[in-house]
Amino acid sequence: MTVAMSPDTVPRIWRLARLDYDPARQRPVLLYPEGAVLLNDTGQAILELVDGQRTVAQIAAELGARYQTDVTADVTDYLSYLAERELVQ
Repeated sequence: MTVAMSPDTVPRIWRLARLDYDPARQRPVLLYPEGAVLLNDTGQAILELVDGQRTVAQIAAELGARYQTDVTADVTDYLSYLAERELVQ
């Protein structure tokens, strides 16, 4: 199933998933009942802004200002990937 996030979509992390830190791997993770997704710094930065209030466009704009580059496609693709896995709604 392909789930495409639009710029106006307001994503939120699935209610049974949460951001955490895995001390054994020394990496941030997105934990959910069936497993975990290891996050890199970019994935963590995106998911920290997914609060059920910001749109995809707002998340991309904030990260774009932080990194001084256009990250719209990366944010959209990453959130769409997580939406396909039903970790972001």
